[in-house]
Amino acid sequence: MHDMAQDPTPSTTVAGCLDGAPFLVRHPVHADLCDDVVRILGYRENGVALDNAVEMAPLAVPLILGFGEPFQIALGRAPASEDRYDSFTSGLYPGFVLMNSTGRAECIQIDFTPLGARRFFGIPMREIAQRMVHTVDLGDRDIVRLRDRLGAETDWRRRFGLVEAVLRRRLERARPQHGAVAWAYERILASQGTVRIGALARSLDCSRKHLNQRFHEEIGIGPKSTARMVRFNRALTMARFAEGPDWALIAADCGYADQAHLVREFRAFSGAPPSALPPFP
Repeated sequence: MHDMAQDPTPSTTVAGCLDGAPFLVRHPVHADLCDDVVRILGYRENGVALDNAVEMAPLAVPLILGFGEPFQIALGRAPASEDRYDSFTSGLYPGFVLMNSTGRAECIQIDFTPLGARRFFGIPMREIAQRMVHTVDLGDRDIVRLRDRLGAETDWRRRFGLVEAVLRRRLERARPQHGAVAWAYERILASQGTVRIGALARSLDCSRKHLNQRFHEEIGIGPKSTARMVRFNRALTMARFAEGPDWALIAADCGYADQAHLVREFRAFSGAPPSALPPFP
């Protein structure tokens, strides 16, 4: 049970409890990586299985390098027995993800920003968007070797050191972000998903079609879907920190046409109306 906390770095956060809940090691993302990497986590289950755990339209691209039993994961539906993944990635998906496990999974998870994922993987993001991809199917020997080295290592500090070394090496030699897409993505974030896509295209002196094509190449989905995800995540955050969420007020604050519009978006991105959301952690 204490293996997960073995010799962590001083700034690493270890979470877990005695009731069999999984242990998490939250490794800090250093300043030279933070433009591309959102978080780095170590995860180990202690016998308690995930049962249709839900993730709702996350604005990050995960790379999971597993060295325990595989997860069962599916996009937009309950996972079936064949939906087994131990080491995998998945690009942005404007919907919900359901996950099961056996209670014996163990992995390191690296969450990239959408533009950071493009730089790390070095492939058009449309190739992994809205789908689950085994790492071996990426054809990237560097990632496969990293997974093998992590699986052979038992010390979490050394595991994180291996991950950081690969991140730095790949990101230092990666091509720069596409300037127009990076600018447009930042505007979407700054507006909390309410900016008009036509206005972005006009500011960049390009057509909406061209901007959409560039977003699919660099981010994996179009700017409209990206803005919808950003707005949904803002609504979700507001609900998380509210005592008895006022959904009509949240809908208005987040720029939805009305509460019915917000409900439709919640069904699309979480699989349930706001009133049926699972408890927030």
